[in-house]
Amino acid sequence: MSALSRSSAIVLTLAAVILALSLGTRHGFGLFLPPMNAEFGWGRETFAFAFALQNLIWGLTQPLTGALADRFGAARAVAGGGALYALGLVCMALADSPLSLSLSAGLLIGMGLSGTSFSVLLGVVGRAVPPEKRSMAMGVAAAAGSFGQFAMLPGTMGLIGWLGWSSALLALGFLVALMVPLASMLKDRPLPAQAGSEQTLREALGEASQHSGFWLLSLGFFVCGFHVVFVGIHLPAYLVDQQLPASTGTTVLALVGLFNIVGTYTAGWLGGRFSKPKLLTALYLARGVVITLFFVLPVTVWSAYAFGVAMGLLWLSTVPLTNGTVATLFGVRNLSMLGGLVFLFHQIGSFLGGWLGGYVYDHTGNYDLVWQLSILLSLLAAALNWPVREQPVARLQGAV
Repeated sequence: MSALSRSSAIVLTLAAVILALSLGTRHGFGLFLPPMNAEFGWGRETFAFAFALQNLIWGLTQPLTGALADRFGAARAVAGGGALYALGLVCMALADSPLSLSLSAGLLIGMGLSGTSFSVLLGVVGRAVPPEKRSMAMGVAAAAGSFGQFAMLPGTMGLIGWLGWSSALLALGFLVALMVPLASMLKDRPLPAQAGSEQTLREALGEASQHSGFWLLSLGFFVCGFHVVFVGIHLPAYLVDQQLPASTGTTVLALVGLFNIVGTYTAGWLGGRFSKPKLLTALYLARGVVITLFFVLPVTVWSAYAFGVAMGLLWLSTVPLTNGTVATLFGVRNLSMLGGLVFLFHQIGSFLGGWLGGYVYDHTGNYDLVWQLSILLSLLAAALNWPVREQPVARLQGAV
């Protein structure tokens, strides 16, 4: 495969850095649960609800943010998202009630993430590279988000220990604000109209809504969201409940980030060579096996590390494969918007995974029910992705 052009390489690099900052910061939010709960005594459900709300707001605003990026370029969407994200972190540092936590960590950061995460930035990458390189480029960009998780989790833990949770959030807000000037360098322009392929927004929505593959991908992505947010928010506390050191949870999440670099890159590479829906089926089945083994076997430091490695390989590998399939089916002209709609289902799953974990724990004293549900959902997602046909819609076939 030949090298990318200079302009494409610049777009890919900027998208990767922004994703690393955005997702690296987000993946550390679970580390704030113990110190904030210790100070305010809210209970895990209150904290979990705020971050479940974050994921729901993120999902609800994502299609609109994606549509704006598709029509007017991504720079403004990313800059606006970065500003809201930084403001949300500052307000979260000052939060002293469940309401202020939900408004800051939930509403503001959720809106900020819609402009600084996968749907918008993978749409930029998809438009910047030729079709034969698209899956690989999306895998590289997604892997950058994983590197951010690996690199920033230990840093976030260090900031909490050094400065306290509130000042650590202020420091992260300053770091996230760097996405605003980075966005100004992100040159992304809407694609010119092509005979037979130009659509209005309503036409694009109508075409997708009548395609069974779109709905199957969306429902499968719901399961991905449930898994990653439940694990990301509740795993550190779950491991403490199992009498393991608090540092174990940080290390496990860092391992998830490290091995997710390998997983997402490999998924992007494989997606350019094999059926992406079939690869998604295999990934969800593998998740089911990994979660089952972790749940039924005794929990030790080493079993937790093994879980982090295995889940890391499967963590965001779904992203380039899902977005790549959407691009294959419907083209890239409305990719950020359509990808945002699929992502909305991911975030509904995220809301349920985050909130349900806290709710079940506060009412039963353990997470057993949510682990069991996670296993069943893995099987459901595998079944949903299997029948998806990776074939462009008739409109695109006629335009060739």
